Amino acid sequence: MNRLEDITELLSHHRLALVGASHDEKDFSRMVMRELLERGYDVVPVNPKGGTMEGREAVTDVGAIAPPVEWALVMTPPAASAEVVRACAAAGVPQVWLHRGAGQGAVSEEAVEACKELGLRAVAGECPMMFLKDASFVHRLHAMGKKLVGSYPARD
Repeated sequence: MNRLEDITELLSHHRLALVGASHDEKDFSRMVMRELLERGYDVVPVNPKGGTMEGREAVTDVGAIAPPVEWALVMTPPAASAEVVRACAAAGVPQVWLHRGAGQGAVSEEAVEACKELGLRAVAGECPMMFLKDASFVHRLHAMGKKLVGSYPARD
């Protein structure tokens, strides 16, 4: 299970890569990006096709980000997430969040194992939106549901 301390640590850093940012403005990744930008996060979108998202130039891979980011929010399909984790480690990104809202999200057993093998601090299987102090009602409701069923991250 994820530790609340790791979640708090990642969210305390405001420069991050959003890997898997979509060109579709209605995609959930874009909503997450907008929410983080509104809260003062410096989000670098990563998409293999490049382009502009929310007024920011996307890079085609994590290794192209300069200056480096403090963490990466991975919102790719699970089949691609282990490769993204390895790219993050190669680029010197020390912390990775494998997003999961509904469904499997970016979490895969291979990606989680890669984080362990590469020594990356990782959060696997949560949505960062429900941990923000001013989270919307929907995200607070998601957090409350996880608390009720006992799957909300615990403090050490």
